[in-house]
Amino acid sequence: MALDRWIALVLLSTCLLYGYVAWFTMDANLAPFMQRKPVWPSSFPKILSILGTALSLVILLGLEKGEQVIGEIDHRRLTDYKLGQAVLMLALMVAYALCLRPLGFLGSTTAFLVAGSFILGERRWHVMIPVSLLTAGTIWYLVQEVLGIFLRPLPFFLGN
Repeated sequence: MALDRWIALVLLSTCLLYGYVAWFTMDANLAPFMQRKPVWPSSFPKILSILGTALSLVILLGLEKGEQVIGEIDHRRLTDYKLGQAVLMLALMVAYALCLRPLGFLGSTTAFLVAGSFILGERRWHVMIPVSLLTAGTIWYLVQEVLGIFLRPLPFFLGN
């Protein structure tokens, strides 16, 4: 069996377990006033489990491939793939997570987006920097102001 089908099998079992928890155990301890609401805390997990199960079955049964034959990854020729980019992106993600508190959300997210796009091959600085600044600012605004979740925008030494 191909690697994508093994991954789909693992995801299918995870989604089925998640769905079991969402359908049968999450709602057992709900307060009476919550039981009369149309949307329960388990509504989103139920939707996710159904979608995850359906998509895993599509991959597991091979319905997504159609007539197109895609070659599998040749593990003997790993050097032909762009492993350097993948490793650099993983290292950049770790650095981003470590820099979130000391540098603040805006600085670390902007730096992550600029560095990530550079690693992936973008070289137009006049596009990378404004797009990164706009994206980081928009995400911060949505999380901070719309959702009401505090997210430190600036480095700790610039104040609260």
